[in-house]
Amino acid sequence: MLYAEKALIANVGQVTPMHFHWSKTEDIINRGGGRLAIELYNAAESGALMTGDVTFLSEDMEHTLPAGDIFRLDPGASITLPPRLCHSFWVEGEPVFAGGVSTVNDDERDNLFLESVGRFPFIDEDEPSKYLLVSDYEGLVRTL
Repeated sequence: MLYAEKALIANVGQVTPMHFHWSKTEDIINRGGGRLAIELYNAAESGALMTGDVTFLSEDMEHTLPAGDIFRLDPGASITLPPRLCHSFWVEGEPVFAGGVSTVNDDERDNLFLESVGRFPFIDEDEPSKYLLVSDYEGLVRTL
């Protein structure tokens, strides 16, 4: 498939680390709850944040904000994040059920987090995996 969909539950106090995708485009949809606040910057080819204005689509309307401004999504609203639109988000008021619809990305090559964070936590497995993460396939191939 050329697209992927994910469901996110964001609680008050949780912050998604500032990051962008080299090639993935994604729509973030506030499906219900509080407001979703999104801080936005453009990223240069080097991966550094840029200071110029940020332009993006929300509800099929073009918006332009100064770099670092916060765009807020009420329940039912969405934003389209093209490649190299750096973003961090959190909720305001109450937990949010959010959805993400995007082109498929390669978790190991398409994401750039501005601060070093682990992509997946270490899991001490006590049962065989029912579903694999993208990062699991390389280890699986080595064992065959």
